[in-house]
Amino acid sequence: MSNANPALCVFMIIAVAWSIPKSVICQDESELSNTPAGVNLFTSTIFNRFSNFTTVFRDEIKKHLKFCIKNVDADWDSAFNFTSDTTFLSNCIRKTKGDIMQRLCTAAEIKLYFNSFYSGESRSTNYLKLNKNCNLTSWVSGCEPGWACSVGPNKKVDLKNVQDLPDRTTDCTTCCEGFFCPHGLTCMIPCPLGSYCPLAKLNKATGICEPYNYQLPPGQQNRSCGGADIWADIGSSSEIFCSAGSYCPSTIKKIPCSSGYYCRIGSTSQKRCFRMTTCDKNSANQNITAYGVLLFVGLCIILICVYNCSDQVLTTRERKQAQSREAAARSARETAQAREKWKSAKDVAKKHAIGLQAQLSRTFSRVKSSRQPDKMKISGPLPGTDAALPPMPLDTSSASAASEGKKKGKSNLAKMVHALEEDPESHEGFNLEIGDKNLKKNMPKAKQLHTHSQIFKYAYGQIEKEKALQEQQMNLTFSGVVSMANDIEVRPRPMIEVAFKDLTLTLKGKHKHLMRCVTGKIMPGRVSAVMGPSGAGKTTFLSALAGKPTGCTMTGSILINGKVESMHSYKKIIGFVPQDDIVHGNLTVQENLWFSARCRLSAGLPKQEKVLVVERVIESLGLQPVRDSLVGTVEKRGISGGQRKRVNVGLEMVMEPSLLILDEPTSGLDSSSSQLLLRALRREALEGVNVCMVVHQPSYTLFRMFDDLILLAKGGLTVYHGSVKKVEEYFAELGIKVPDRVNPPDHFIDILEGIVKPSSSTAVDQKQLPVRWMLHNGYPVPLDMQQAAGLTAFTNAGSSDVAHSEKQSFVGEIWQDVVSDVALKKDYIQNNFFKSKDLSNRVTAGVLQQYKYFLGRVGKQRLREARILAVDYLILLLAGICLGTLAKVSDATFGALGYNYTVIAVSLLCKIGALRSFSLDKLHYWRERASGMSSLAYFLSKDTVDHLNTIIKPLVYLSMFYFFNNPRSSFPDNYFILLCLVYCVTGIAYLFAIVFEPGPAQLWSVLLPVVLTLIATQQNQSGFIKKLSDLCYTKWALEAFVIANTKRYSGVWLITRCGSLMKSGYDLNNWALCLSNLIIAGIISRVLAFFLMVLFHKK
Repeated sequence: MSNANPALCVFMIIAVAWSIPKSVICQDESELSNTPAGVNLFTSTIFNRFSNFTTVFRDEIKKHLKFCIKNVDADWDSAFNFTSDTTFLSNCIRKTKGDIMQRLCTAAEIKLYFNSFYSGESRSTNYLKLNKNCNLTSWVSGCEPGWACSVGPNKKVDLKNVQDLPDRTTDCTTCCEGFFCPHGLTCMIPCPLGSYCPLAKLNKATGICEPYNYQLPPGQQNRSCGGADIWADIGSSSEIFCSAGSYCPSTIKKIPCSSGYYCRIGSTSQKRCFRMTTCDKNSANQNITAYGVLLFVGLCIILICVYNCSDQVLTTRERKQAQSREAAARSARETAQAREKWKSAKDVAKKHAIGLQAQLSRTFSRVKSSRQPDKMKISGPLPGTDAALPPMPLDTSSASAASEGKKKGKSNLAKMVHALEEDPESHEGFNLEIGDKNLKKNMPKAKQLHTHSQIFKYAYGQIEKEKALQEQQMNLTFSGVVSMANDIEVRPRPMIEVAFKDLTLTLKGKHKHLMRCVTGKIMPGRVSAVMGPSGAGKTTFLSALAGKPTGCTMTGSILINGKVESMHSYKKIIGFVPQDDIVHGNLTVQENLWFSARCRLSAGLPKQEKVLVVERVIESLGLQPVRDSLVGTVEKRGISGGQRKRVNVGLEMVMEPSLLILDEPTSGLDSSSSQLLLRALRREALEGVNVCMVVHQPSYTLFRMFDDLILLAKGGLTVYHGSVKKVEEYFAELGIKVPDRVNPPDHFIDILEGIVKPSSSTAVDQKQLPVRWMLHNGYPVPLDMQQAAGLTAFTNAGSSDVAHSEKQSFVGEIWQDVVSDVALKKDYIQNNFFKSKDLSNRVTAGVLQQYKYFLGRVGKQRLREARILAVDYLILLLAGICLGTLAKVSDATFGALGYNYTVIAVSLLCKIGALRSFSLDKLHYWRERASGMSSLAYFLSKDTVDHLNTIIKPLVYLSMFYFFNNPRSSFPDNYFILLCLVYCVTGIAYLFAIVFEPGPAQLWSVLLPVVLTLIATQQNQSGFIKKLSDLCYTKWALEAFVIANTKRYSGVWLITRCGSLMKSGYDLNNWALCLSNLIIAGIISRVLAFFLMVLFHKK
């Protein structure tokens, strides 16, 4: 037995022998063997003893063989249920003349037989261990293979005796058909179902007793070949297994398989082949490759259709959406025309109602007549009311009068917007000056900040209200008119004023100043520009304002609306535009903006108002021509770089921020595109938005469009902070004048960079400019900077710290780096896991609603990536064909080799595909996470869409592997195992994609399944390796595959099954446990991936 452990199988065979009756028969055995009725009675008695096996030895089998025998009754019936044909028993009774009971092996002899296999002596000596009947001094004829002896007539044998061997040396003869007689024992054991145990025939040419492999003893010419001599695993006793292409209904009968049927090795019956399969006569297996080919062709056609039609499906859907928008616009125009007529009539009625009230008041009371008109008097049009909108001219004189009155009452804001569009360089309405204490500080109130967009939003709501009034058939009364006029729903944005004093940022662990002693204020309704040379800390300054200076020690104070609050408390109304264009390239412009609006605008805002916000941003940024175009990626070109930059800004504008921070939004744009972008930002400032942006080398026209300028020197020191109009005047006082035909910001930056030297007539050096600004405003100046203001050369704010750090040892520098990294992670964890109080007064969409939005977005992205998915499926199809053809199922190992390749191939290919879910979208997630979007909704949406691949990919692979390999296990069993395996490896791929960069993540995805499979299949495992293999997901998958295939083998396969499972360390009862372990591993890996996704962040 090369692959089995027969010691554990001994209990099963002992039970067979123990269940045979003792030699207590009522009639004479010789008489029973001579009459047909007696033979039948004797046969029935012996078989009934066989049937009592399960009730007597059930507990012993469950105790020692439970790992390979799941159902004792079922496995017993599959091996020793001879109900259908007991001819071999009848023949043996006749042959032995009723002496069969004296020739059957006892428990002690069977135990000796299997213990000899376990010890390996039978392999080295070709016979069993020496015993009472067969030893060096006594070697009777029955000790030869295929022969058996009797204990003698009228002697009783206790078959349940496991201690003593009986004397069995008389009347030696050949073993009966259907039984096997081991070499070195003088007794018989029944062959199991699925075996073929006829009498052997001598091959005179070779001297071999065929079909068995033993020879006649030398020097005994009168001896003949006996029966079978061994039953073990298929590797050691393949000769007694019913051969492939034939089936054996009993252990002494073998029938060739008919045409249209197939018979596997060890079969007891023939099985009909499926349709469209080829099964010739004596077929060992059915050829179901045709089904695989058909399924392959069908899947290829579907994948090709998806490959070619995915873009067309999305284009058709976008065309329908565009038609829906046009229909909605037509309906809105028709409603607006009807509303104008209704509004004019309402204005006339309102005028008459006021006059009527005044007349009634004068009639009843003089006092009321003098006060009531003043109270009810409408002094000018209210912002956002119907009076603020110009009515359509009517033919009546009253309508004309009303129209003239309304024209006179046109709001100042409308005039400002109109003037701004006509003259972009005009600064009227933007005369708020900050920074310099000697300048005025007047700030417009929020009540004055009602723009066109708010008027449009009110118009939509007013139309709906008037429709409701018409449906309710309300009469236009005085009270109704007044309530309608006063019911104004204006949604002003909350104001955010950011003031900072002595703001200093020091890199943790290295004590290096990134920014120092910055004091100033940025106010709502103004556009501030941050300029300076490289290394001046412009991006660091914006990060500090946005509350994102992780890894730094910040000193000084930041006041929000005059209070010390965390910037994270206003995260929902703060927009931060990064320098890189982090936009989803596989979405259109409108889809990007619409998704940001739905997730970040107030959840209670009606959909039509959100549509208005998106449309206003698209129009103001000049994105109307490309609204339905894909943004594009590196591989697939989309919109231009300037348009992509504007989309990057629009993602923050659609959420209607109160504070908008932009990091170099004009970099890479031409002059016209920059002006278009800045005009849009100035319109945002009209609504009270506090806009602050970093700009590199703006043109003079663009420079004059800013309200305030923050000019930084190297080291993060302030050189100027105030109105753009006053910057040249300030520097002129210091002796720095801008030459003719030179752009002022370029000249100032060149001076700060040291490229241009100031005039020799002035004593101001470019290194002294920060100190001069601090002295000009009366700010406290640090001691080292005071020295620099004199004759001492001033290098930069962090020079002393740098000199100090240079004196440190190499180990000290490494320790500082470690401390800095730990501090960086600590700050990031605090910002993500310890949420501050929300002061934004905005309730955005919840996790479930955002999950719905994310799910729709990811679904569109996957549909547009259908070609990549088609390639993945095609690779899986080819892998299934190759492995199914090359790695055929071996009955000796139950297909373990092919399943090893399957686990490696499926793990590798599915991990590579799953890496794309998170590795390519890290920057997008970091931006969306910082803006307040739900990380849980993002993760769950990705995982939900990937479930489609989890379901389809096992089916794609098995469509080829199963039909080309044709194992005994069922298709559903293999599918469920692969489904759990793909679910598990997908979660592991999430971990790799989040923790590692794309290159190392792919390397880990390739190495991990190979290494874990080698560990799981390691033979003779030590204690540590065994515990490690029990934790490998590859072992769970392999065990589930082998179990699914092994449980299909029964009868003559029992010893092979038990030996193979013992050798591999598998348990037949662990199939559900293995699948559960795979699912649990997938869940745990996803939980870890989500935790690390929230924890890990770019440095």
